[in-house]
Amino acid sequence: MTRYNVKESEAKWRQAWLDQKCFEVTEDPAKEKYYVLAMLPYPSGRIHVGHVRNYSLSDVIARYRKASGYNVINPMGWDAFGLPAENAALERKRHPAEWTYHNIEEMKAQLQGMGLALDWSREVATCHPGYYKHEQKMFLDFYEKGLAYKKESTVNWDPVDNCVLANEQVVDGKGWRSGAPVERRTLSQWFLKITDYADELLDGLKELEGGWPEKVRIMQENWIGKSQGLQFKWDVKGTDDTIEVYTTRPDTFFGSSFIALSADHPMAKKLAGDKQGFDAFVKECNAMGTSETALEKAEKLGFDTGYTATHPLLGGKELPIYVANFILMDYGTGAIYGVPAHDQRDFDFAKKYDLPITQVIDGSDELPHTGEGQVINSDFLNGLSITEAKAEMIKRVEALGTGFGTTQYRLRDWGISRQRYWGCPVPIIYCDDCGTVPVPDSQLPVELPEDVTFDKPGNPLDHHPTWKQTSCPKCGKDATRETDTFDTFFESSWYQFRYCDPRNEDKGFAKEKSDYWMPVDQYIGGVEHAVLHLLYARFFTRALSDCGYTDVKEPFKALFTQGMVNHVTYQNEKGEWLYPTEVMQNEKGDFITVEGSDPVKVGRVQKMSKSKRNTIDPQDILDTYGSDAARLFVLSDSPPERDLEWTESGLEGAWRYIGRVYRMVIEAIDTIGTEKPAMPNTLPETDKNMRMLVHQSIKYVADDIEKFHMNKAVARIRELSNTIEKTSGELDKAVLHEACTNFVQLLAPFAPHVAEELWSALGNETLVVEEKWPDYDEGLLQSDELTIAVQVNGKMRATINLPRDCDKDLAEKTALNDENVVKFTEGKEIRKVIVVPNKIVNVVVAG
Repeated sequence: MTRYNVKESEAKWRQAWLDQKCFEVTEDPAKEKYYVLAMLPYPSGRIHVGHVRNYSLSDVIARYRKASGYNVINPMGWDAFGLPAENAALERKRHPAEWTYHNIEEMKAQLQGMGLALDWSREVATCHPGYYKHEQKMFLDFYEKGLAYKKESTVNWDPVDNCVLANEQVVDGKGWRSGAPVERRTLSQWFLKITDYADELLDGLKELEGGWPEKVRIMQENWIGKSQGLQFKWDVKGTDDTIEVYTTRPDTFFGSSFIALSADHPMAKKLAGDKQGFDAFVKECNAMGTSETALEKAEKLGFDTGYTATHPLLGGKELPIYVANFILMDYGTGAIYGVPAHDQRDFDFAKKYDLPITQVIDGSDELPHTGEGQVINSDFLNGLSITEAKAEMIKRVEALGTGFGTTQYRLRDWGISRQRYWGCPVPIIYCDDCGTVPVPDSQLPVELPEDVTFDKPGNPLDHHPTWKQTSCPKCGKDATRETDTFDTFFESSWYQFRYCDPRNEDKGFAKEKSDYWMPVDQYIGGVEHAVLHLLYARFFTRALSDCGYTDVKEPFKALFTQGMVNHVTYQNEKGEWLYPTEVMQNEKGDFITVEGSDPVKVGRVQKMSKSKRNTIDPQDILDTYGSDAARLFVLSDSPPERDLEWTESGLEGAWRYIGRVYRMVIEAIDTIGTEKPAMPNTLPETDKNMRMLVHQSIKYVADDIEKFHMNKAVARIRELSNTIEKTSGELDKAVLHEACTNFVQLLAPFAPHVAEELWSALGNETLVVEEKWPDYDEGLLQSDELTIAVQVNGKMRATINLPRDCDKDLAEKTALNDENVVKFTEGKEIRKVIVVPNKIVNVVVAG
């Protein structure tokens, strides 16, 4: 028996797909489209196991939908801008462009080695001027429509990378890449008005119900954070100043014990600026960054301004005014009143500074109490529910003229400015006479200069000798370019549209093409992008729609978030992390180092990460076991939404299975030949059961794929192959031919290379990838005979075999003649026999 040659076969069929352009598509109004898209990767130079899992999932969907008759688009590109490339340039003394394009070629070769059903003719790289030219135009359209603006803002500043960081790039108060303590700085930044779309984005989540994971919809809803509340003024005693406070809990008004201002609040400097220690306190606040996570974890600290605040409804009660490190200027008004009995942060703060704690919501003796209850200790609010008290407070404050009920959002406008070289230049020019001037369309793209150096701290565009010097498009006088570049989320917010028309030089995409392909029918990627990327892409789509680019509002109709890939961790005696390739088991089963045979500590199974060195190089897997084995393992080992533990034994098992089914089909061909035999009119039981399993598999594997139950689909395919293997010697040639042919077609989306090899061996001159999904016979989905339970007085006493849909008399007679039923009814009066067709027979006896 010839063994399956993995390397030779996989290379052959990949070339065949390429030569016949199997996955290249164009718009076809006569066919229903299906747009499957996996999140585009950052070109780091090597694919990782997470990529193998992600793109295997999208590949199964693409191949299955193609077989189901859809016009399937499944494109690929590169999220190619970003700080990592700039850092790599510094470390390796290579230009970011050279580094990035080299990595793209490396990773493209690896992904092509997986045999993915990708339309490479649509490939894009977001760092290419032909790509970012169009997003510069989009930005200018947003600017003209009032959706882009510049303002002074407090930002997270990484003093090592010399760059603004998004809140999510601040981990435990430090830069996610440099590890340096992040500082708050005030910079002039470009923003997009995502807050203008807050209600639309919330409402749109309802349309995505059923297509998106519920947890992702909830995460976006919480991030937008719509809340109704009260905005009202407090008087600063002894001055003419007031402090505006926003609260979602006006029902707790009488439990207030202090006012707290953000360190960035204008009144903070005015009230405390000349006091000793204030500048040091502000510096300490600035070192925390602006992420809410960092503020939540930090010890709650304050600086007493020495002033107090009053409100008419408090009847002369004075509250001390603090500057506090846990208040963000960008949320609400940058000022709060603290209610220690009903908020954890306020409680911690009050405890530290020995401030009063007054419970005003009944319901728990344990403080802080954040649940439901009636209002107490609150003058005219006593006895009201929380909802009633909120409404009453808003009514009273509005009557006084000191405030108003309002809606606020946790969502803040999207800061898109980044102080780095390797990004898309912001297409703005500054002129002393004309002010802020958009770059004319005819001068786009504003390209990055190639001759940059990274020998000075900061943005290379700032200290480039000539690049930023230009002339004003309006008056012709000397002017300067904006040296900030876009946040890389900008590129990934519209790439799904570019794939629809990737070679269009005049526009980012032609509307008629995006109208055909968009929205994406199935989007696949990691849950770590559940908020920002997806929220920005949803906003961007709406903004493009308002600027006339598209009629689409929601970019991704359905979303699937796959689980992480995990691996066991290893450490040597010094506690240093070891790669799996540096570890082996000796003959006793103990783990030791490959070099030196030193003892190895086996740790927890954790997400693969370079820091813990528990990573596997997919290229080694592809070279050793082949693409089909890797795909089959990641698709079959666990449900795709759950984490997957990578094991060598699981991979070897998938590899052995591929070799086994190859032998099974080749041996069957020796029996059946390559011509399709005629199916006999009558068949024995074994053949009937085989045909029934084949047609059930066709239906249920398809159902499983559509539900993303990939592991169940693989299990059904394995059950089918196992049954073919066991019974092939007993089967009629026509039945065996039908079983093998359909098995190969069901296997094709999961292990496409070996499926092509077997399809060809079966005598087919077509490619299996071009075949339609097999039809199933409804009449063969169910057996002609059923096994039915028989109960006597409600207890199961026997099972009987009956023809499907047989009459009541036959069911009753068969049940009563069963020897075990006779045993429990003999000598007793049979009062009645209840027959539920095709389900159960219940015999009721006296006594």
